[in-house]
Amino acid sequence: MADNRKEQERAELHRTIWNIANDLRGSVDGWDFKQYVLGILFYRYISENMAAYINAGEHEAGDESFDYANLQDKEAESARAELVETKGFFILPSELFENVRNRASADENLNETLERVFKNIEASALGTESEDDLKGLFDDIDVNSNKLGGTVARRNERLVKLLNGVGEMKLGGYKDNTIDAFGDAYEFLMGMYASNAGKSGGEYYTPQEVSELLTRLTLVGKTEVNKVYDPACGSGSLLLKFAKILGKEKVRQGFFGQEINIATYNLCRINMFLHDIDYDKFDIVHGDTLTEPLHWDDEPFEAIVSNPPYSIRWEGDANALLINDPRFSPAGVLAPKSKADLAFIMHSLSWLATSGTAAIVCFPGILYRGGAEQKIRKYLIDNNFVDCVIQLPDNLFYGTSIATCIMVLKKSKNENSTLFIDASRECVKVTNNNKLTEANIAAILDAFKARADVAHFARLVHNSEVAGQDYNLSVSMYVEQEDAREVIDIKKLNAEIEEIVAREDVLRREINAIITEIEGSAA
Repeated sequence: MADNRKEQERAELHRTIWNIANDLRGSVDGWDFKQYVLGILFYRYISENMAAYINAGEHEAGDESFDYANLQDKEAESARAELVETKGFFILPSELFENVRNRASADENLNETLERVFKNIEASALGTESEDDLKGLFDDIDVNSNKLGGTVARRNERLVKLLNGVGEMKLGGYKDNTIDAFGDAYEFLMGMYASNAGKSGGEYYTPQEVSELLTRLTLVGKTEVNKVYDPACGSGSLLLKFAKILGKEKVRQGFFGQEINIATYNLCRINMFLHDIDYDKFDIVHGDTLTEPLHWDDEPFEAIVSNPPYSIRWEGDANALLINDPRFSPAGVLAPKSKADLAFIMHSLSWLATSGTAAIVCFPGILYRGGAEQKIRKYLIDNNFVDCVIQLPDNLFYGTSIATCIMVLKKSKNENSTLFIDASRECVKVTNNNKLTEANIAAILDAFKARADVAHFARLVHNSEVAGQDYNLSVSMYVEQEDAREVIDIKKLNAEIEEIVAREDVLRREINAIITEIEGSAA
């Protein structure tokens, strides 16, 4: 029943987004369209979130007819300071999404109205603890862009369509929805524009099912964690899985991440607000994690999840300081300049708590290539940091068909062995992509917890054997794939062939007899 409701909610959301896309097709390209929809969605959400918070307080106090949206701006000002302290921002009643939307079609200066509203929301946090969390959040919604139209009238016409489209989305409350409405909207938009996502955003969105697997891997044996971290957090979907699975209160100190792409960094902060994560419970920062890590002075993290960019360039040994960086120096060598993958692994290991678990999506090449990468794998295995390597199916991610892997890291293990799981067939095909089902995720987690040999699926390998294989961590090296070819019984096949030959001989003799008879009659 819940699955039915989930699919209905998802289908409804997708239909609404598709309708907005059709309205704006040809005027706004996919990537920009995504930014506009998510920005307006954010504006709607924080408006409704703040109004609902104020209304609930007034209703409890006995004024059941109170509605913040109907209040005069002057009257609302008295609550500004308290709301900024509680919510991190303040919105005047006249500037709430529903009121701006109601006036939109008659507002000849709608672009100026929206620009003013966005500036006022951001300015409400100036000089307060939430200033950094609000700063620049509306930068990607350029209401005066020629992309929306060549004239003010055309731009405003499209802004009205955007406001109405987002206003018609049936989102409900975050707690009431069986789907993660914002995350699902984002995933659907990425799917619609996957072909240019790499060109425009340089990111691979992590499907929610993969996010769930990574999160659950780090939570085995835990009911709460001190905090969660993603060194390449993108839009924050991986971090937010912890709020969904554990409950945000079970992530005691909050959600931490770093992102190099400014547009995606803004989306991540928006995503935190949209999931009702208070400004003082998240710390998302902008910058290059590998060369300018901005959480180095925090206590280590009990849960780290990440899907870092595959094989990107970084400074590596061209920067003389990096070999002495305490994150990378223990391995005695840096990841190659053309392939930063293992630099993200070493960074995550360095940030990991003694009792923590890190689950990181990896490009398969890092598991078997020689040179510096082999030396880093040697360091990881000799120090018993690799808990598990999981081979995933191909075609799971938007933007790449590569069959990726997950490397699970731990600093405190009970045995000097590494578990290898071949989950390459744990998926179902959905349109052009493969997808992990709940049953697939459960099968992988069961094998991960059991740490036992399962023919053609899982094998626990002593690290001395891994060393004997030159520290090759490819799952296929240790888990033999099942031979799916049909077993042929040669004796039975030969008997069948003999039978066919004998039958052919009988048929040939019968045909010859008929021909002879016909020829005799003709004579």
